Amino acid sequence: MGLRGFMKYLFIIQGEGRGHLTQAIALSEMLYKSNHEVVGALVGSADGNIPEFFTEKFQSPSVAFASPCLVYCKKTKGLDIRKTLVNSIFRLKTYISSLQKINTIINQLNPDVIINFYDVLGGIHQFFFRPKVPMVCVAHQYLLLNPDFKHPKNHWLDKFLVNTNTRITALGATKKLALSFTPFSNYETQNIYTIPPLLRPEITQISPTTENYILVYMTQHSLADELLKWHAKNPKVMVHCFWDKPQSTEVYKYSKNLHFHRINGQKFLEMMQNCKGLVTTAGFESVCEAMYLGKPTMMIPVPKHYEQACNALDGKRAGAGISGVKFDLTAFLDYIPSHKDTRSDFQTWHSRSSFVFLREIESIFEQIEQFQPLLTETAL
Repeated sequence: MGLRGFMKYLFIIQGEGRGHLTQAIALSEMLYKSNHEVVGALVGSADGNIPEFFTEKFQSPSVAFASPCLVYCKKTKGLDIRKTLVNSIFRLKTYISSLQKINTIINQLNPDVIINFYDVLGGIHQFFFRPKVPMVCVAHQYLLLNPDFKHPKNHWLDKFLVNTNTRITALGATKKLALSFTPFSNYETQNIYTIPPLLRPEITQISPTTENYILVYMTQHSLADELLKWHAKNPKVMVHCFWDKPQSTEVYKYSKNLHFHRINGQKFLEMMQNCKGLVTTAGFESVCEAMYLGKPTMMIPVPKHYEQACNALDGKRAGAGISGVKFDLTAFLDYIPSHKDTRSDFQTWHSRSSFVFLREIESIFEQIEQFQPLLTETAL
């Protein structure tokens, strides 16, 4: 068996936020264009719901299941590791039911390959149920397991916890594909291979221009307090901010030059097309999209969110822009004129995503074909 023929893929997706879901949409379209089929998606979330933007864009059936998620502290606005762990323990019975659900659907759909976009239960299922189907893991977080990756200093416990979670998502995986801002070394002894980002196809159809406003994206609406404090001292700077505040109106005009928008993928892209620069909590996808369009970026990790701290450090290495600790935009405004546009290099790297992904999958089945005669001879 090889990728030269038709193959069926099943996705398991960690559905918290938009990043892994967006990657899954991009990969499904890539696979369809290569004459393969995505038979479905299993989407893990805390509330058992699948975001509307995913069901609108994803062409195959999708099924939700309960999966562990991150919990944030309302007071500090940071990631609360203790509550995250306690919450997971109390919902253990629910997660066992989810594992059985995953196993039933895998048996029903009978895929050739399972693609796990960083879901913990996807890895645990592969380890305990041992399906004969190979599982390939795809996420930026697998790059953090590469010994050549530069981690933030003095965060050994955070590094241990994040990497432990990452290893759990990849239990039983045949291969781990690490999404990276730039070409990066492989770590073949642990089956970690670097691939370009998986970005939604719409980004390639945009012709960027520069208008006089800053675009902001924050994954925790409570962080808006920091932006409001800065705006009070800098009321003449035009800022458009996308946030996740529940029950917010489509556009909340806080003042003449500060507008808050409900999260909308298409609208966000349109505004990124014309912005002067992007300020964002340091999610991988939003930084990649800014790099593709040549937009300077300021990356502000959510407090105590180690993965985002790593993204900010790595994004700075890759030439995306600068990092910060709060939504004070003064340093970013000073930086923008000196930003070096890396758009050409990034677009060249991204253009290889389909070829590199399919090559890595094909190599799995080539290895199986090579070892199959040896196994048969040994049995005889």
